[in-house]
Amino acid sequence: MDIRGFLDYLEKEKKSSENTLMAYKRDIMAFEKYLSQHGVTIEKASETDVIGYLMDINKAGKSKATGNRKLASIRAAFDYLMKEGKVSKDPTRGIKTSRATRNELDFLSLEEVEKLLALPDDSIKGKRDKALLEVLYGTGIRVMELIDLNYGDLNTKMGFIQCTGEHGRPRIVPLGSYARTAINEYLRDSRPALLRDEEDKQREDRPLFLNYMGERFTRQGLWKLLVQYGKKMGMEGRITPHILRTSFAVHMIQNGADIKTLQELMGYDDVQAMQVYLQVASTRIKDVYDKTHPRA
Repeated sequence: MDIRGFLDYLEKEKKSSENTLMAYKRDIMAFEKYLSQHGVTIEKASETDVIGYLMDINKAGKSKATGNRKLASIRAAFDYLMKEGKVSKDPTRGIKTSRATRNELDFLSLEEVEKLLALPDDSIKGKRDKALLEVLYGTGIRVMELIDLNYGDLNTKMGFIQCTGEHGRPRIVPLGSYARTAINEYLRDSRPALLRDEEDKQREDRPLFLNYMGERFTRQGLWKLLVQYGKKMGMEGRITPHILRTSFAVHMIQNGADIKTLQELMGYDDVQAMQVYLQVASTRIKDVYDKTHPRA
């Protein structure tokens, strides 16, 4: 496979960063090495070959998140090969990504988040999508909490939204500066164009985020939108509302947030629900200790 051509494709068409390019290069070179050991080139690889490689990764003790990332790299490679006319069929099409276990968090790196948030353009749809993504990542709210937001739940001047959790308990969630900027642009340039009725602009009971029909997003509609952006990133199947919520939590912990505050922000009634994040917190505490204690 022409690795240089593949990397040029990722850089020019997928707008991948330098770190992402290097990660994809390593993944594809490792896959090609596995294939060569079995007398197969990537252009002749079958679904069985891809599954066998992923099983080898699993046997080596690698995490499901690592396996999913490598599958995403291989998918991107076959996207390129199909575009170049080198293959007629994508052997990864029928392979599903693995679900992470309860104790194994799958989250995006900060670089991946920044890449995702940079994808929407300046069109009506793009500004709406930018606001959606900034709110999902910037607040960590659940997908249904975002869908259920009404115009009256937003206070951009004070910088917060009010959402209702799983058990009907309302909570106030702060909006960061990036989310506030994106929402203000959406309210100014996009939402008025999506509303069918001019009188609905200031109605507090109207949905905050609207689809092209001028109606509230459905769960399926939002998932479809994220799938489209996942494909643009070469991470098909991985970009979901939940991974943005998880990434919000992990990045908060990595930057010093405590579990109790995070529990309040995410709307968990029981601190036990935060157990999955304790490992991240423990790792951070150990890192801080190792770096700062004179006798560590």
